[in-house]
Amino acid sequence: MTPSALSPQQPPSRRIAEELRRQIESGDLHSGAKLPSERVLAEQYGAARNTAREAIRLLAEQGLVTAKHGKGVFVREPQRLFRFGSDRYSIKNRETGLTPFRLEAKRQGKVARIDVPSIAREKPPADVAERLNVPADEESVVHRENHYYADDEPVQIVSTYLRWDEARDTLLMQAKTGKDGIYGRLEDLGHVMTRVRDEISARMPTPAEARTLNLLPGVPVLEVLHTSLDQEGVPFEVSRYVHRADRTGLLYELPVEK
Repeated sequence: MTPSALSPQQPPSRRIAEELRRQIESGDLHSGAKLPSERVLAEQYGAARNTAREAIRLLAEQGLVTAKHGKGVFVREPQRLFRFGSDRYSIKNRETGLTPFRLEAKRQGKVARIDVPSIAREKPPADVAERLNVPADEESVVHRENHYYADDEPVQIVSTYLRWDEARDTLLMQAKTGKDGIYGRLEDLGHVMTRVRDEISARMPTPAEARTLNLLPGVPVLEVLHTSLDQEGVPFEVSRYVHRADRTGLLYELPVEK
């Protein structure tokens, strides 16, 4: 599409952004390609330079381009770290000695890092209290907050909730819980994971989440509310995963029940 063929129904900045988006999606502007400068875009589309600047801002909000100081604006590479939902907690994977995230990162050629900024006894959020069957008006849980990185890029925030009366005075109160992670310690307490329930939704991030995940404006997050159930069907752990949607994919392969 040529500049003159653009629809006049939209503001000029949106028309320019839409044409550039089409070029990116078609591959005419490939991953890593440098966009024309604001001056060149303004001349090409017969628009003011401020209009071209606004078009680039719109593309950045959509997560399609990124600015590199002193170098220009470039098409972002569509890299995603996939969460393998159907087997991430399997025994065969546990036997590798790696936590689910570290194993997923390794499979995809990424270097994983996990920071644990806080472990605290707290009152649980209402949805967590309901799933763990604990009081919401008492400090009935331990909240472990973890920040996950792939190749030093933040990709997810995980808030894990465990019953206080089980986690107290155990390694679950420490950042390093052992080679096989928290699920190994929970097995020591008698909880063998036999079933999981993942509730998945999409939303815009809170300001704190946007800062932690280093999100561009307009990029949403995927929230996975995960509940682990043991051999007795008792829920024993709830984790809220907040994934940056521009860097995360969810992959589930499940048998069809008869």
